[in-house]
Amino acid sequence: MNLTTDPIPRLVRDLAVPASVGFVFNTLFNVVDTWWAGRISTEAQAALSISFPVFFILIATGSGLSQGATALIANSLGAKDLAGARHYAAQAGLLAVVVGLVLLAVGWTIAPALFRLLGAQEAYLDLSLAYMNMILGGSVFFLLQSVLNGGLQAQGDTKTFRNALIVGCLLNVLLDPWFLYGGAGLPAMGIAGIALSTVLITAGGAVYVLHRLRQTPVGEKWTAADLRPSARAFREIARQGLPASLNMMTVALGIFVITWFVSRFSPEGVAAYGIATRIEQMVLLPTIGLNIATLTLSGQNFGAGRLDRVQAAWTTALRYGLVMMLLGGCLLFAVSGPLMGFFTKDPAVIQTGRSYLRVASLTLGSYVVLYQTVFMLQGLKQPIFGLWIGLYRQIAAPAMVFPFLAFTAGLGIQGVWWGIALVNWTAAIAAAWYGGRSLARAIEREAR
Repeated sequence: MNLTTDPIPRLVRDLAVPASVGFVFNTLFNVVDTWWAGRISTEAQAALSISFPVFFILIATGSGLSQGATALIANSLGAKDLAGARHYAAQAGLLAVVVGLVLLAVGWTIAPALFRLLGAQEAYLDLSLAYMNMILGGSVFFLLQSVLNGGLQAQGDTKTFRNALIVGCLLNVLLDPWFLYGGAGLPAMGIAGIALSTVLITAGGAVYVLHRLRQTPVGEKWTAADLRPSARAFREIARQGLPASLNMMTVALGIFVITWFVSRFSPEGVAAYGIATRIEQMVLLPTIGLNIATLTLSGQNFGAGRLDRVQAAWTTALRYGLVMMLLGGCLLFAVSGPLMGFFTKDPAVIQTGRSYLRVASLTLGSYVVLYQTVFMLQGLKQPIFGLWIGLYRQIAAPAMVFPFLAFTAGLGIQGVWWGIALVNWTAAIAAAWYGGRSLARAIEREAR
């Protein structure tokens, strides 16, 4: 495929569908973990939920660096600078190793205090740390897999990562119960076994993605200079990737904020929120593929000076995403109760999760507008807006809206759910306005 000349609607579909299929299996991976944790206890499921803000920091860092690398590599390819694309790809891999080691050390240091702040004590705290410490041990692999995949995405390859995620999900189905309960000479590891399965599968995925990248024009002829750490390249990747990482980290902080408010009501509420958000993620999966398509097409076409195609990619992805989330929201509203019942038999958890999912069904479209706009701007090498809108919707607005609705207005935990909807829709409206204005100005500059 040629990302700068082929029809935009076809390219959006060709890029988004494999990516979305891959992330279906990635979410199923998490679903399997949640299901097996439920076989241990409700506290174990809550431990996975309470660990997610820390785990998400790893995901956010890898995703941000991947977005930064994808944008720079795609811009270089659009400008016909293959040597520059190769250099960015190699340097992104080196930067991932450095950052992964830093996160490992920091995570092991702060996790106990963070979990205590979220209300984890005694057995609940022990379960949370047993899971999280193992996950943190694989920090480098989580980052490498994401960042190396950025080099493939920039070339229009979303199938390799899809394959890695499919195989990883299937392996997790086998490894989770084995590591959890033991057998064949392996001792029972409990919840730490669920984490070990995740780390080993991610490490294998990173090796596979590297192998595939080395077979492409961007990865096949790395020189000694490409593999020597470059402060300049690190700065450029960080300049593009850090705002995206911080934006996603605001999501982790937002989850922390929501979890804190929910924990004021009950541990069952925390467990319900963790399960319900995983279900919500499954409905949102098609938009993840559209995010990748928007970033890749915006990056290459911006590098090629085709801003008209950037606009077409953005509006096409928005149209596809909003239609899918309208349908997904109707389905989520209708079957929220049975979906919660699949993961837990606790009536309080089911009822609370159902109430969240019914409100979430009205919020899905806001994520489409937010993420398509942020990824389009990332392709234009304007990543900072994502950070500012993230700070608004994850920290500033919730700090005002949640206490008012939950406590002052007396809505209780329902106030948190409706607060999430209100904050995200106001952020989406602001993003659509800003993104449209920024793109129009760029097109005007190009026309002069």
